[in-house]
Amino acid sequence: MRQDLNILIYGYGNPGRQDDGLGNAMIEMLEKWTSDNHIQGVHFDSNYQLNIEDAAEIAARDLVIFVDASTEEIDDYVLTQVDASTNVAFTSHAASPGYIVGLCRDIYHKIPPTWLLHIKGYEWAFKEGLSEKAKSNLQTAFELMKEKLENPEELINAFKSF
Repeated sequence: MRQDLNILIYGYGNPGRQDDGLGNAMIEMLEKWTSDNHIQGVHFDSNYQLNIEDAAEIAARDLVIFVDASTEEIDDYVLTQVDASTNVAFTSHAASPGYIVGLCRDIYHKIPPTWLLHIKGYEWAFKEGLSEKAKSNLQTAFELMKEKLENPEELINAFKSF
């Protein structure tokens, strides 16, 4: 990985709603992995949901990857491109990644290469802890993220802004 890249990985969801905490769990895993492997230039954030202030945060980045739980019929996970026109049906949160990217474009005149990692969840009760199937999906998605962070230029180059 080029040391001069400024990457943000932003997980969101509610860990008190079982699998809705998948984004937050991914952040914990990646923070430990990047620290243990002395990977520089990767920054992390997590929250219950995206906020309009996040547009300022992503404007300063070379690459942004949002991570969220998915209720949709997908395999273990899917990584999709996000831009200001993206209508993201995978999230039930108030502000979607596409909305945040649109604000970034409108306010800061920038659209950084932005992706959303959707991780399949199954259980949504008011209870701490991921379901076993979601833990398995999280681990599979974690392996993908390690590969992507070792070669982030691939995601940057694959991004096509609309």
